[in-house]
Amino acid sequence: MLYVATPIALILPECILAFAALALTLLGAFDGRRLGWLIVECAIAALGLALLCLLVGPKAPTLALGGFFIDDAFARFMKILAVIGSLVTLVLSIDFLREEKIEGFEYSILVLLATLGMMMLISATNLIILYLGLELMSLALYVVAAFHRDNVKASEAGLKYFVLGALSSGMLLYGASLLYGYAGSVSFEGIAGAIHGRASIGALFGLVFVLAGLCFKMSVVPFHMWTPDVYEGAPTPVTAFFASAPKMAAVAITVRLIIAGFLPVTAQWQQIIVFVSIASMALGSFAAIGQSNIKRLMAYSSIGHMGFALVGLAAGTVEGVRGVVIYMMIYLVMTLGTFAAILAMRVNGKPVERLADLAGLSKTHPAMAFFLAVMMFSLMGMPPLAGFFGKFYVFMAAVKAGLFPLAVIGMIASVIAAFYYLRIVKIMYLDQPAVALDQPRFAEAAVLTLAGLLNLLFCAYPGPLSEAAGAAAQSLF
Repeated sequence: MLYVATPIALILPECILAFAALALTLLGAFDGRRLGWLIVECAIAALGLALLCLLVGPKAPTLALGGFFIDDAFARFMKILAVIGSLVTLVLSIDFLREEKIEGFEYSILVLLATLGMMMLISATNLIILYLGLELMSLALYVVAAFHRDNVKASEAGLKYFVLGALSSGMLLYGASLLYGYAGSVSFEGIAGAIHGRASIGALFGLVFVLAGLCFKMSVVPFHMWTPDVYEGAPTPVTAFFASAPKMAAVAITVRLIIAGFLPVTAQWQQIIVFVSIASMALGSFAAIGQSNIKRLMAYSSIGHMGFALVGLAAGTVEGVRGVVIYMMIYLVMTLGTFAAILAMRVNGKPVERLADLAGLSKTHPAMAFFLAVMMFSLMGMPPLAGFFGKFYVFMAAVKAGLFPLAVIGMIASVIAAFYYLRIVKIMYLDQPAVALDQPRFAEAAVLTLAGLLNLLFCAYPGPLSEAAGAAAQSLF
């Protein structure tokens, strides 16, 4: 049998993260307490180097590792988003973890391992690599959710996430076994070839169970129940991590599985995606209205935004996938900017999370209030901010695909969700200051400012990013 060597450039970003995680684990075992700062900086450097490799690496679509791993425009684009999410949240974590006295060299290594799992997941071409990448990502996330071991809420968050995550993994595995049994192949291409436009009941049941496992990772209805409690209980930098990078990987593999494996039976899976999208948009719009904790509010907001992203996937077209890619890119920027502001919410060095603590922020910290307001307006989809364009692309794709009711429901959900985003702006600008928040740290201020500027200026020159997203979407078809 002839074995063709895989060019190292194709898997170099993954190799960098794997080697860095192993090396830093050994370094931490020798003297993790004294060298914790060095391990964090090395982890940030490894993520930066992996990001650089993704930006300048080979551009031609290529299969690697015996066809189990694909490097194409879609994989590179989504990997870049995932690595940026991990890199920014790790930078935002440093001061918070030190001040809360929950430093541990393992945290940075777990972030590296989770990111490695995300990158494997995004490039998976079959169910085996999909599961391996998903579990590598998930096992690291279970631990970081409960990383603050002395905090009851954090321990509860980790336990809830682990138990429900194990259930979702079992459902995904069961679905994968059904797909293999009825299609005779674990590869997405083999599954597409086996169904020939006439999927059997068994194969469709398998798809439903696999999608259930992936919906849990995206935190969409009806597999969203862990999200508010975990977002509230986990340390805030961990919550920012959960809301950003893993979402990129989960959405990416869902899109790849659907388009590469089940495009011939669009009518069957489209009904599932439409239901999940509508339910998520509705829940995200209504459930967040009564929240007083900003992290729980952002949890329901993220559920709603995943519903909006799935509107593009429901279209099942190149335009729809391009809309999903653009939406996830903009969602990442909005989420990182918002959580940078949440991390900056401190009174006398102690973190606060209540919406009421933002009262009068425009008078005490006008720049922070302005950029946080930009984040809120963008999250609600107000033109000409970037969030408007994200929703515009997915809604237009749905309209072109004939899914008019889905687009209309999405617009109505956006209007309802505007209430709680505008309430935050009202609290900052119209209420009297109740407490004086501390000055934001440099990293928090820099991330919030950069995210705000990107949201403001996206409308001026959206061409290059839109073209890159279009090329990424086209590579799947």
